[in-house]
Amino acid sequence: MGMTNLTLAAGLADMPPLGWGLIVIALVIGVAIGTMVVRLISGQTLGQAKAKAAQLVSQAETEARNAAEKARLDQDRAILERKEKFEKELETTRNELRETERRLAKREDLVDRKEETVGQKDQQLTRQLEQVKQREERVTQRDAETERILNEQKEKLLKVSGLSVEDAKREVMLRVEQDSRHEVAKVVRKITEEAENDAKNKAREITLMAVQRYANEITSESTVRSVAIPSDDVKGRIIGREGRNIRAIEKATGADIIVDDTPGVIVVSCFDKVRQAIAVESLERLIADGRMHPSRIEEVVDKVKSEINERIMQRGKEAVLEVNLRGVHPKVVEAMGKLSYRTSYGQNVLRHSVEVAFFCQLIAEQLKLDGTIARRCGFLHDIGKAMDQEMEGGHPKIGMDFARQFGEKEPVLNAIGGHHADIPSTSFYTPIVMAADAISSARPGARRESMEKYIQKLNDLQDIAMGFKGVTEAYAIQAGREVRVMIDAARVNDDEAFLIAHDIAKKVSEEMTFPGEIRVTVLRETRAIEFAR
Repeated sequence: MGMTNLTLAAGLADMPPLGWGLIVIALVIGVAIGTMVVRLISGQTLGQAKAKAAQLVSQAETEARNAAEKARLDQDRAILERKEKFEKELETTRNELRETERRLAKREDLVDRKEETVGQKDQQLTRQLEQVKQREERVTQRDAETERILNEQKEKLLKVSGLSVEDAKREVMLRVEQDSRHEVAKVVRKITEEAENDAKNKAREITLMAVQRYANEITSESTVRSVAIPSDDVKGRIIGREGRNIRAIEKATGADIIVDDTPGVIVVSCFDKVRQAIAVESLERLIADGRMHPSRIEEVVDKVKSEINERIMQRGKEAVLEVNLRGVHPKVVEAMGKLSYRTSYGQNVLRHSVEVAFFCQLIAEQLKLDGTIARRCGFLHDIGKAMDQEMEGGHPKIGMDFARQFGEKEPVLNAIGGHHADIPSTSFYTPIVMAADAISSARPGARRESMEKYIQKLNDLQDIAMGFKGVTEAYAIQAGREVRVMIDAARVNDDEAFLIAHDIAKKVSEEMTFPGEIRVTVLRETRAIEFAR
């Protein structure tokens, strides 16, 4: 290409001036033609552009008008919807206002009627108040008149009777007292009869059921107090040289050995039944063995003590198993075993405790209470008798303190301490134990009393009954289970007789100790006597 340019340049340099003119003219003409062509082409393009622009503008205007029309239509529709909604709300509000107006009108009517009613009542009350005032005035006048008449009558009565005001009051009070006592006796009789009928039926049912279901044989036994000997020569060996043997026996056992002129018998006397049993069994072994000297005596007594202590524990365990108790402390078991050597009016205390335990269970179950707790209360109620000779106080308190030391709970403690009413009952089980104790002790053959105590009890019953006003005679019958009282029919009526029976029974309960119950029968007899001549 470089070579071409160089050749062209060389050619132009060699070209003549006319040629240059022609070239210039050609160039001018070419430029003119080119300019014309360009203008022609540019004119056509501009026209097309304007036409298209005009078309676009027209289209845009059309779309703008359509959009504006659509917006106007949407706005009109929204305005119409808001208008309809407003009109609905306005109609609802109008309805509510009309309902409110209707209610207000109704309330106004009610208020008007109430005001009218209140006005009428006010007028009526005013009239009634005036009437009451008038009546009050009349009553005041009548009271004054009555007071005047009463004073006049009182003065006349005092003049006629010759009594002072104090004497008249005393006579009136005496008459009121007599009338009141008569009425009280009637009420007491009626209430007591109803309560006794209901209570006796239920108590009889429960008691008979318990006695029939627990029919275990209990023998009333006395602790052995005498020892049989094969011959009177044995008495000399028991006494020993200068009394050494008998002193050794008494020292080792703590019991009194009585060797008297009674043939074939040696009497053992001791307050503690366990020591008495040790002494009796030791004597029996020494007599059977034939060897009698102080060292042998001590050896036999120690052996017997060990055996009896084991026997006490064994009997206690057997009794606990028999009544099916759990968690009983060994010391408590031992104390209950000692009761097998104790008697109360000839009744073995351990067997009595077992019997009371089962009675308590049966009664408690009939009353919908816990039979296990009741059985435990009944079994341990007399545990204080196992050590009451060693401690101060009665056996209920001693037993309660002893049982508390070994973890017994409150219902059991209260039953032990309160089964003779020494302390107030805090649970239902205490009166159950009291009832079961009475059932066990009061049945025929359970206890034996000395003749002196028996006679004394009968005399006490009769003396209590004779201490009441109107009683002429009193007799204790049925081994002290009943007292029959004769009263003066001229001084005591039927209702007062019933009240006297109630008072006698109450006083007997407060002043005497007895198992079971004592029946008080008051008899009032009216006799009409006439003679035919």
